[in-house]
Amino acid sequence: MLPPSESPTRTAFITGGAGDLAQAISAELQQAGFNVLAPGRDALDVTNAGSVRAFFAGVKHLDLLINNAGVCRDVSVAKMSEAEFDHVVDVNLKGAFLVSQSAVKLMSKQRCGHIVNIGSYSALSGPAGQANYAAAKAGLIGFTQSIAKEYGARNVRANCVLPGFLDTQMTRHLLEDAAWRESLLSQHALGRLNTAEDVARFILFLHSMENVSGQVFQLDSRVRRWA
Repeated sequence: MLPPSESPTRTAFITGGAGDLAQAISAELQQAGFNVLAPGRDALDVTNAGSVRAFFAGVKHLDLLINNAGVCRDVSVAKMSEAEFDHVVDVNLKGAFLVSQSAVKLMSKQRCGHIVNIGSYSALSGPAGQANYAAAKAGLIGFTQSIAKEYGARNVRANCVLPGFLDTQMTRHLLEDAAWRESLLSQHALGRLNTAEDVARFILFLHSMENVSGQVFQLDSRVRRWA
C-alpha cells in the first residue's frame, strides 16, 4: 500500500462542506491534486448514523478525513436549554465520532489514513457563555488522542487543529462590534487573526508529515500558560 503522499488517486472528505473554512480547505486540497468530497448538511447529517453509513457506502478509498462540521449556541449555563446543549455536542463531538468510526474502518483496511479534527481555542480557555461548545471541543481533543493510540499500529493518524478565531459566516456578526473585535485582537500577540486560507495550507502540510499523530496544533498568536 502506497503512503498517502504517493497514492495516485488521493481522496479527502470534509464535513460541513458549505462553510468558509471547508471551502478554503477544499480549494487548497484540490490544487494539490486531491479528489475532494465536501458535502453540506443537506447532503450529510453528521449527527445521524444512518446518513453517515449511507454516505460512506459510496466511498471506496479515503486518505484524509477532516471533521469540520460545527455549530455554536452561545448562552450562559443557567439559561441554556437541554436542546441547546445536546445540539452543540451532537454536531461538534458526536458527529466527529460517527464519521470517524466509518472512516477508520476503511483506513484500517487500507493500512493508511489521516483524520484531522477541527477543534477550537475554546476547548483550552472555556469562555463564559460557551459551556456546550467548549465541552464538545475539549472532548474532541481527547477523542483525537484515543484514535491516534488505537489505530497507530495500522498506520492511521489523528491530529487536532485549533484554527483560531476566523472571519467566517459563523463569526462575522461578532466582528462587526468594534469594541468586541478590539478586545479579541488584544488577546493576540500579533494583534491580528488567522485566515481560513492559512489554516488550509497548514492542514495540507500536516498531512504530508507522516510521522505526526495525536497532536494538538493552535494556529493563532494567543499565548497561554503551560498547564
